[in-house]
Amino acid sequence: MPVPDTSRIVSYRLINLSRFLYLLINCMLLQNIFTTSLFANIKIKQTETPCRERININKGWKFFKYTGEPDKLIYDERPVISNHNDNIVADTRATLSGAVKSSAYTLKNWILPTANDFIKDPSMWHQRPPGNPGSDFPFVQNHFNDTEWEKVNLPHDWAIKGPFYSEENAIVGGGMGRLPVQGVAWYRRKIDIPLSDNGKSIYLDIDGAMSYAMIWLNGNLVGGWPYGYNSFRLDLTPFIKPGADNQLAIRLDNPANSSRWYPGGGIYRNVWITKVNPVHVAQWGTCIQTKKKDSTSATVNLSVQIENKAVTDKTIQVVTDIFLLNSKYVITANKVASFSPVILIIKAGEKKTVQNETLIPHPLWWGPAPAQKTKLYIAVTKLYANGKIIDLYKTQFGIRTLEFNPVKGILVNGEAVHIQGVNQHHDLGALGAAFNARAAERQLEILRDMGCNAIRLAHNPPAPELLELTDRMGFLVIDEIYDCWEKGKTPLDFHLIFADWYEPDIRSFIRRDRNHPSVIEWSFGNEVGEQYTAEEGAVLAKKLHDIVKEEDSTRPSTASMNFAKPFMLFPKVMDVLSLNYQGEGIRDAPAYSMLKGIKTEPQYPAFQRIFPGKMIQSSETSSALSTRGTYIFPVYNGNSAPVSDTTGGDPVHKYVSAYDLYTAAFGASPDKVFLTQDQHPFVAGEFVWSGWDYLGEPTPYYTARSSYSGIIDLAGFKKDRFYLYQSRWRQDVPIAHILPHWTWPDRIGKITPVHVYTSGDEAELFLNNKSLGRKKKLAYEYRLRWDSVIYQPGELKVVAYKNGKQWATETMKTAGKSAFLQLTADRKVITADGNDLSFITLSIRDSNNQFVPNAANHIQFTISGPGEIIATDNGDPANLVSFASKERSVFNGLALAIVRSLSKKPGIIKVTAVSEGLSVSQISVQSK
Repeated sequence: MPVPDTSRIVSYRLINLSRFLYLLINCMLLQNIFTTSLFANIKIKQTETPCRERININKGWKFFKYTGEPDKLIYDERPVISNHNDNIVADTRATLSGAVKSSAYTLKNWILPTANDFIKDPSMWHQRPPGNPGSDFPFVQNHFNDTEWEKVNLPHDWAIKGPFYSEENAIVGGGMGRLPVQGVAWYRRKIDIPLSDNGKSIYLDIDGAMSYAMIWLNGNLVGGWPYGYNSFRLDLTPFIKPGADNQLAIRLDNPANSSRWYPGGGIYRNVWITKVNPVHVAQWGTCIQTKKKDSTSATVNLSVQIENKAVTDKTIQVVTDIFLLNSKYVITANKVASFSPVILIIKAGEKKTVQNETLIPHPLWWGPAPAQKTKLYIAVTKLYANGKIIDLYKTQFGIRTLEFNPVKGILVNGEAVHIQGVNQHHDLGALGAAFNARAAERQLEILRDMGCNAIRLAHNPPAPELLELTDRMGFLVIDEIYDCWEKGKTPLDFHLIFADWYEPDIRSFIRRDRNHPSVIEWSFGNEVGEQYTAEEGAVLAKKLHDIVKEEDSTRPSTASMNFAKPFMLFPKVMDVLSLNYQGEGIRDAPAYSMLKGIKTEPQYPAFQRIFPGKMIQSSETSSALSTRGTYIFPVYNGNSAPVSDTTGGDPVHKYVSAYDLYTAAFGASPDKVFLTQDQHPFVAGEFVWSGWDYLGEPTPYYTARSSYSGIIDLAGFKKDRFYLYQSRWRQDVPIAHILPHWTWPDRIGKITPVHVYTSGDEAELFLNNKSLGRKKKLAYEYRLRWDSVIYQPGELKVVAYKNGKQWATETMKTAGKSAFLQLTADRKVITADGNDLSFITLSIRDSNNQFVPNAANHIQFTISGPGEIIATDNGDPANLVSFASKERSVFNGLALAIVRSLSKKPGIIKVTAVSEGLSVSQISVQSK
């Protein structure tokens, strides 16, 4: 470690003496806090103990992205791509393989050692070569002048502001969202490491950076991690200069043709500096598992991995107490249990894991909402050396049991829980990939209102904070890591680095997430090409499965199958059978007969017959397509059809009819999925593709920017399909929903079918107070249809019944001309922290305050006060106006403005919307 100039030390002496006394006093206070019950409602944060500091460094970065030829500091050689067309049907077989041979100029061999902590066999560890590549490159130097670089705060997505690519054969096409994700960029930031930190171990923790991250500190190449979705840690200690300026420089390289969806670009999750004593709990070093429980007690097992970075052996005492978190997720005063103290000798440079067990009396259980409570505990682990506390590490967890029954499905704490799930990609719509906790919480809130109780993370590890939300909100989660293995789906995707990184990726992913009670399954693959390669693919699947089970034997592992059949070797490897679409059949209905691709009849019975001891779930279902509020005539008279330019599709405007009957080529309508699952009640449930629209993969119109498959559109507005799922998943809630809207000036006298979604069992439809008939749901019917209604302006009303009694009603009236704008906020009070958001919905109303469902008015948004409009949207997947624009046309009557608070600047934020010919509208949001 470099020795600081002695002339500088003098100026720090008085400052650091006071720091030393502060550290000593606080460590003593912390020891008292956790061995007594004198203090109530103690909320422990990692940053509250100087024995372990976790400092967020999201603010104050400088950013530069090349517009021309980038530098030559590459991770590895990659194949040259000339055809950027990524318009590929999602269930196309993955066949790409092979990588370009590395050259002497690549930095891969200096990056690979970062993975060593997650490679089980020490003989396979990577040795860092001599030398320091890139040390002479200007961007990594402390003295480089970056004043002209852009100032940014993290999380940061460099691509989301656009502009969108609209040309033919764009370098980034529809598959990746038509946004400028490609390219090489640098981030620079000084980090303050005072002299008082001399002798500590100092780490850089990056929750996610897209992609091929390589990090220098003070001109030294520290390491990196190529897979953009994994969180990772780098040891900065050998390169730190305490008391001096310490310059971080991070290089990212995000290729086009590397993903099937929008990956984002940049350091798009949180970044931290972690400071600990040389002997400390290792990264993600605790694992807590419920071994058994009943109403009177729960047996909990704890493993703690301790790392000794000191130059001498140490004798350590490990003490762990368990506390209950209250409804505000604050620690209650009295500990509920303790593990017996453990004393061990840990050698210099060694890692050692200790196992312990304790009994928690009268446990409060974690379970999925709303049927069960989401009680959480926290284990506080303290390390002592010579009677002094040297580390404090907290682990949040829940007490619950899981059973995966081939007949009853998933049992949580002994109670059967039918999966009512959706798939979610990682982007946050107009905010892009840059993670924001409030935006993610809003997505989950709307899904919960629909009756959703489970999320499958497609197809990569999430931001850590998302799992904190699912823990608190009571969602079950399938945590997934890969979309491909050795067989690639796009020319530059993960298959190029799979051989080097699959083991460290999987092990680090599980260690990070294993203490979250909401995580119930590990998925190590989605529709991988190895399904097609018989024994070869099954052998690789078994290798990955075994790594998962080594890391966590308490949860089942799985990989989703859209091709592999029960008589093949591939599904034999899986603990749980996860079927994508083939449970209800792929391209098997008459309307799909002319299509090319995978064809299969419904596979639930065949899988159950061959694997009677394994639980079956549908990890992807439906892939129904629609644009919110758009209805195309005539309407298909069956229950499921592939969308085309002549059936359910509008190729001119790139719209898909919202009658919820039209699907991707490999998909099925919700009605068909419901029918098949109800006919096979042993199926544990479904994960719909998808919960929300997401950026990229714009089936069926490749020139669009975002998907059509969401139950909720990209802006967060509910499509009609929301109410179809809600009526199935929340049958105890009175629901009646009419589609389409009833404002059709060009359809007077024309047949305009009316469909009703209801949680009731029958309904009567009225047009201008005249009954159009009362209908009852027949077996395996999930909507009520009046397909011969002749459109007349006026009032359409439905009265739904359940068990012969009136249950719910809805009325739809013909709207007049647009008259005024209405603004509503999802939250009118937000926190002045620079991160909190208010989502402002604009709707167009007529003079009678009726919603105008076909309005397309152009809107200008302005803001005053301590806030900023960071994005706007309208939910139209074909709209290529930049999300950063403050001007936007409404789409079918609605638009959205996203407002963010300013840090430490409370006050009243005022948002104003203006549209020509309409009255001005304004709304206030308080930032506190």
